[in-house]
Amino acid sequence: MPRKPRLYMPDQPQHVVVRGHNRGSILIRQEDFRFLYTCVRDAANRYGLPVHAWVFMRNHLHLLATPSAADVLPKVMQSIGRRYAQYFNRTYRRSGALWEGRYKASLVDTDRYLLACYRYIELNPLRAGIVREPEEYPYSSYHANALGKPDPLVTPHPVYLALGMQIQGSESQSDSDPNLIPNLLDNYRALIDQVLTRKVVAEIRRGTQKGTGIGQAEFLAKVAKLCS
Repeated sequence: MPRKPRLYMPDQPQHVVVRGHNRGSILIRQEDFRFLYTCVRDAANRYGLPVHAWVFMRNHLHLLATPSAADVLPKVMQSIGRRYAQYFNRTYRRSGALWEGRYKASLVDTDRYLLACYRYIELNPLRAGIVREPEEYPYSSYHANALGKPDPLVTPHPVYLALGMQIQGSESQSDSDPNLIPNLLDNYRALIDQVLTRKVVAEIRRGTQKGTGIGQAEFLAKVAKLCS
């Protein structure tokens, strides 16, 4: 049976998930997390993939990124998969598949669901019961997006940056306004504190699992046309 083609829409973010084979561990020591970060950063830089949010878990990883062309995301994920698998097998003296088949990716509606995907990704360690606060987990983009710490892997999406324009209800602030960045971080943390509804979580999971779309009905209809 032929594989389903990867969906692509210009300037449209995608939520990407890849898991370990049989949901086994892909990350064991701190050195593994660091090397996987290097693999993702290097591949994203090489092929020009802006990554907006990310988290590395013990047996899977999430990325939110906007490919600039149809072949960019496949090239990035292939590079990450091969390089990290070679490292992991060599380090732990094992052989065989590390990943659970192909990565899963879903187009994301920027109008409503993009920031929901940010939150879904960065709150993954909380849902898993690993930490009580997102800042306690070191292997995610929360530290960049919510705390302003430098992260070479993260490229802010315009929808995220628009949170910084919401100063006292005004959208007339310039990029040079000194209040812009603190306000951006404050507003993003306030957004993070809002609980994602079960409905939104289910929609994100379903869309990613099926490899179709995450968004409102009009957006999903556009995605459906790509599948036909």
